[in-house]
Amino acid sequence: MFNADELEALRLSIVVATSSVLLTLPISVLMSWLLVRGRFPGRWLVDAAVHLPLVLPPVVVGYGLLLLLGIRGPVGHWLYLSTGIRLAFTTSGAIIATAVMTLPLMIRAVRLTLEGIDRGLEDAARTLGAAPIDRFFTITLPLMLPGIFAGAITAFAAGLGEFGAVITFASNIPGETRTLPLALYTALQSPTGDASSLRLAALSLGLGVMGLVAAEALSLGMRRRLGRG
Repeated sequence: MFNADELEALRLSIVVATSSVLLTLPISVLMSWLLVRGRFPGRWLVDAAVHLPLVLPPVVVGYGLLLLLGIRGPVGHWLYLSTGIRLAFTTSGAIIATAVMTLPLMIRAVRLTLEGIDRGLEDAARTLGAAPIDRFFTITLPLMLPGIFAGAITAFAAGLGEFGAVITFASNIPGETRTLPLALYTALQSPTGDASSLRLAALSLGLGVMGLVAAEALSLGMRRRLGRG
């Protein structure tokens, strides 16, 4: 049976992971479109920047966010003076750190789906007089849904386990930023935390496996419904 602190860590993990997915979902669709269909100078730089969190240590990403969005950072300082909002060491900061780390996963899933769409369908709609915005919402976006949903679920599962960027930018504050991996880390530091560590590790493993299975099942189901699988 989980204790109150473990349940609070689970609740906070779900809030952070869900919020990060909602935050990055429109960004991932837009960036995927630009990277696949866009033709502009420096596109490879944008592509590299978007995927940089995949190759950097999460602690480096968290430190970069702290330098930029911390109370003494250029953006964070301006935001605090202008609106009184502080991002570092808050739940909002944990959401942003998780969003930055999981955004590349969503973009890769959406991008792969977009690259597989038959451009002939869009060309046919254009010859029938459909405007670009109409073609996007009636043809392209529905065909992108398998990648969007799969990417969202994968990002959610990955967000539940994000540790390095969160602890660096948002710290390890009970009830505020202590998500499941941070609660597990805290339990491992305690001489009497073996039982709690085991429960939290099993819970994290179960949620991760469920997320990956759900992403694959949903993606397969959407492809079959659209006649592509």
